[in-house]
Amino acid sequence: MDELIDILDADGNLTNRTAMKSEAHKNGWYHQTVHVWFYTLDGKILLQQRSKNKDVFPLQWDVSVAGHIGAGENIKISAVREIEEEIGLFIQPEALQKIGIYKSEHKHSDTLIDCEYHHTFIAELIIPLHALQKQESEVESLKLISIDQFKNEVTEVLKYNYVPHETAYYNTICTEIMKRLH
Repeated sequence: MDELIDILDADGNLTNRTAMKSEAHKNGWYHQTVHVWFYTLDGKILLQQRSKNKDVFPLQWDVSVAGHIGAGENIKISAVREIEEEIGLFIQPEALQKIGIYKSEHKHSDTLIDCEYHHTFIAELIIPLHALQKQESEVESLKLISIDQFKNEVTEVLKYNYVPHETAYYNTICTEIMKRLH
């Protein structure tokens, strides 16, 4: 779905310009996204398998919930909206713990260039996996895996079919979640 988004400069600052998401991707303009990683207190992480119909990284495992932030939209409200849309879970913005903003650049083709700043959150998953309702157009499957298994698998992204994020990004996710388990 195309939507109006804010355009950033290369340092992540708002430029007071907006564009459709498709135009930003075509031109490689920086923009904002939200990433929300859910975990359970028994040491598991919720992973989302991207829909087979996605333009980039179809059927690869990725962050629990992710999406673009609409133009002028509050970042936490955007995260709450994406969570409800993608996995059918409503949470309060206060349940989100921001752990950082990460710059990401992927040139998928000459006409699809992702230049994004991921506002990254973690939150405890307090309902069972079977109670989540995946958005068919975005999500192929959901699963919970142990944080130890996740840490091992993301070091071999291609072997385990994960979206290729920076190793430091994955390490931060694991570290921040582990802090909440002890």
